[in-house]
Amino acid sequence: MNTASLPRTSGILLHPTSLPSPYGIGDLGQAAYDFVNFLEKSGQHLWQILPLTHTGYGDSPYQSFSAFAGQPLLISPELLLGLHLLTEEDLLACPKADPEHVDYGTVIPWKMSLLRKAYDRFSGTEHHSLSGKYLEFCNKNTDWLEDYSLFMALKDLNGGVSWLEWDKKYRMPDESFKNSLKNTLAEESGFYKFIQFLFFQQWGQLKEYANAHDIRIIGDIPIFVSMDSADVWANQRLFQLDTKGFPAAVAGVPPDYFSATGQLWGNPLYEWEMHKREGYSWWISRIAGQLEILDILRIDHFRGFEAYWAVPYGEETAVNGEWIKAPGESLFTAVQNALGNDLPIIAEDLGVITPEVEALRDKFSFPGMKVLQFAFEDTSESTFLPHNFTTPNCVCYTGTHDNDTTRGWYETLRKDCRKKLRRYLNMKKQEPASGQMIRACLGSTAAYAVFPLQDVLDIGKEGRMNTPGVAAGNWNWRFQKGVLTKKLAKRLKKLSQLYGRY
Repeated sequence: MNTASLPRTSGILLHPTSLPSPYGIGDLGQAAYDFVNFLEKSGQHLWQILPLTHTGYGDSPYQSFSAFAGQPLLISPELLLGLHLLTEEDLLACPKADPEHVDYGTVIPWKMSLLRKAYDRFSGTEHHSLSGKYLEFCNKNTDWLEDYSLFMALKDLNGGVSWLEWDKKYRMPDESFKNSLKNTLAEESGFYKFIQFLFFQQWGQLKEYANAHDIRIIGDIPIFVSMDSADVWANQRLFQLDTKGFPAAVAGVPPDYFSATGQLWGNPLYEWEMHKREGYSWWISRIAGQLEILDILRIDHFRGFEAYWAVPYGEETAVNGEWIKAPGESLFTAVQNALGNDLPIIAEDLGVITPEVEALRDKFSFPGMKVLQFAFEDTSESTFLPHNFTTPNCVCYTGTHDNDTTRGWYETLRKDCRKKLRRYLNMKKQEPASGQMIRACLGSTAAYAVFPLQDVLDIGKEGRMNTPGVAAGNWNWRFQKGVLTKKLAKRLKKLSQLYGRY
């Protein structure tokens, strides 16, 4: 995707879980439509989100039970009322919610019990109005839906533990036993098929509304998948695993901006030779599926397609790893041949970036990322400073989901770095850094400018979405109803107009 040929535009980074809702977590109901309306009124044309997948351990959207399945927690209970799948009485038992944070420990069991009620009501209705659409959805998505639904049913059967802890007959079922399991667990796997149908129906309607209001959605996929996922369980040949299914080495990154000991993600690594032998069909299906539900796709950790950091399984940090070459050019050529040359993909090219990574990114005209916070981490010259942007084919951010909010970051910034920032932005001492960073982002030559809603609202460290390397307390920030005012929309629209992005 060559953003240089597109109009200058801007938008806001906000994951749907952060939307206001009376049900403990943001969802795809009215608040999502209200946010689209706010984007339109404020002159923004991009809505960037995090991965929409069914989260697993740690509630991270970057560690999911499937690379294809949607997040059931985003299904709107209110929209299910209109479909007669729930009643007002069903919603009365909703736990008391914190309007500013998601309590996943409370939300997950309540929301899943609610969805089971909806499934029971659907199953008990002989000619439900959704039956035809449901069957159509199942038939269209059978390639991933069958494995995902059976995997989740088996997780329930095994008390929710990782599939590596299941009996061997479940860990590595042959086709005959797999088919018998589908029959035995038809009711349970049917539930997971149904909630996927609900998610994609609600998401499709929201995306259609956003596009009709001239809002394009930038989605996100991590390069790697979770070890405890249907993807690995059902496609063990595609990953570097031993004969029992355990990884020989796992993914991570060496020490970088975010961590002195690197980041040990623990994801299994791809068996790239097997992917190549199969024509990269799994990757083509994954990207094609995402581009059906998104307008633009950001691929997290793009540099891993040129070379990936492999850490021996069992290491406690990511320090003792090694770079191993990956078949990036071969992969994306195959994807282009299958899906078209102008792939709407953004490359997350942060971290340890080499000329080879840049060459891979540029060969396919993927825009990279420029994060303004990184420009002021020290007093030296930086490629993240707007005057050093060498091409408009990039996306400029104030910060990302892995950064502190701009206000929280500025409050802990070294004094000499603060001075550099104030001089560079011609900023008065008591002036909020968030607004000036948004101005710099909008004023840059980057084709796209994106900033987290936390920065628009000038929220401090309490609004941070994720702290890399910290397992708990992430992904839970929410904003409260009423903060997206007409005055705020007007101010943002004027800024977008000023910098030619409206």
